[in-house]
Amino acid sequence: MSEHHTHSRHSAPSEPTEPVSHAQYPTLERHCDVAVIGGSAAGLAAALQISRQRRGVVVVDDGAPRNAPAAHMHGYLGYEGAAPGELMEVGREEVRTYGGEVLSGRVVGVHRRDDGRFRLDLTGGHMLVARRVLAATGLADELPAIDGVAEGWGCGVIHCPFCHGFEVRDQRLVQIVTNPLGLHPTPLFRHLTDQLAVVLHDPTGLDEGAVEALAASGVTVERSEVGRVLTGSGGEVSGVELVDGRVLEADAVVVGSRFRARADVLAGVGLTTTPHPSGAGDVLAVDARGETAVPGIYAAGNVTDPSLQVLPSAAQGSQVGAMIAFSLADEDLRAAVRHSGEEADWDHRYEGPDRAWSGNPNGTLVHEVAPLATGRALDVGTGEGADALWLAEHGWKVTATDISGNALARVRAEAERRGLAVNLVRGDANDPAPFGTETFDLVSLQYGSFKRTPDQRGLRSLLAAVAPGGTLLVVHHDLTPLRDPVDVATQTRMYDPEAFVGVDEIAAALTADPGTWHVETHETRQRPPGAASTHHVSDVVLRATRRTV
Repeated sequence: MSEHHTHSRHSAPSEPTEPVSHAQYPTLERHCDVAVIGGSAAGLAAALQISRQRRGVVVVDDGAPRNAPAAHMHGYLGYEGAAPGELMEVGREEVRTYGGEVLSGRVVGVHRRDDGRFRLDLTGGHMLVARRVLAATGLADELPAIDGVAEGWGCGVIHCPFCHGFEVRDQRLVQIVTNPLGLHPTPLFRHLTDQLAVVLHDPTGLDEGAVEALAASGVTVERSEVGRVLTGSGGEVSGVELVDGRVLEADAVVVGSRFRARADVLAGVGLTTTPHPSGAGDVLAVDARGETAVPGIYAAGNVTDPSLQVLPSAAQGSQVGAMIAFSLADEDLRAAVRHSGEEADWDHRYEGPDRAWSGNPNGTLVHEVAPLATGRALDVGTGEGADALWLAEHGWKVTATDISGNALARVRAEAERRGLAVNLVRGDANDPAPFGTETFDLVSLQYGSFKRTPDQRGLRSLLAAVAPGGTLLVVHHDLTPLRDPVDVATQTRMYDPEAFVGVDEIAAALTADPGTWHVETHETRQRPPGAASTHHVSDVVLRATRRTV
């Protein structure tokens, strides 16, 4: 299982509650099966597919989707008219339900390592190592240099008849054509309103036959450059002023953009973009499975196809996510292994020669357990085993579990040095029967978190391990500071607490079953003296007993 801890135990990446320099706070390197760059529809749909295949997935999102200026999205069955952020919030929650993490941050470069995996460099100096990479970075729209266009983009200045057309039906529309592709949506807008005027701001490369057909159908066609888009007192579009001073009144303005694939971060692996057939921009080329020219790097969404709305972007992301899952499964089959991204992440944390934590037992555990009669104890997510060893020294018969074999090797060596008996079990709380059939007088989860599953398998196993009359002791960091916004330009948040079962969720399960559990303590406290921590200063402590009848 995974654990979030700052001094003595197996720990998920922790973060400062105050700004610190890199010299004060070490950078982190995490490992996963799949790193997804971009957390909008395509990236989240892919992450959902992959996480449901029990793969370790980390999404890194900088919060800059292409549709950010839009207040609503349309054409998405089941979410018609919803705000883009609403879909993203639901998507993130669904990915986290299966243990996928969504990190606020930014990828600044991708490079292939000698072992064939990929290193993603993140803001803040952190790194993410992945077997596969999915770029769902989208496009950047390059707007024509006409005053008022950028200011109204996504509101009164629109470009897509499917995204915004119904909302401007029967209104006065002025379309500004700035490139040869500009007339492509015009027949659709003509059908939506009989008050359409088209301004040929730049007629270069236009099909004159199409222009003549528009004029013959009753559409007003102006061969003139545009000076600016006009707005009313409330900021709403009111018209288009031509360079000769004439004004075309309008309730909305249609302008096409050029586009640029956001693929610069892939330059380190030799990937470059390809001109789009329309001539209006570039895209990242992929094959039928969504794989780029670099094996192991995939792409989905607008970065591969500028025409995709949110719904087809999500569909493509889901399909490409499935292809990535097949790729990993085939690779593991050939190697005759069942790889665990979670295990690899934690084994990396403990593979070096140096101790990760202070070796001191948690002060809260000492305070809470000292008055208890000794018996059988289960230490979940033991890490380097400081708590398990302290319990063994004080007369407890201890079983210690951890997902990392490297961590357990450290516990074994220290137990042998001290002459202590500790039963070590390698596994994850979400494994079937992770703690066997035995129950324990004390179940301790110190700064521990295990990944979510929809059926709450890990939580149910944790609670079932407590014997009648036994004590459950959960201590976790107060994670309130981790919910504050982060400046993605300078820092990446390397831990997603919402992907893990937290202390409040455990408390909710206990209080929902008062016939079985008596909650004695659920409160936030100051960190006990002696903890080797420079940033987390408050703990949430949950202590409960299982009733005997």
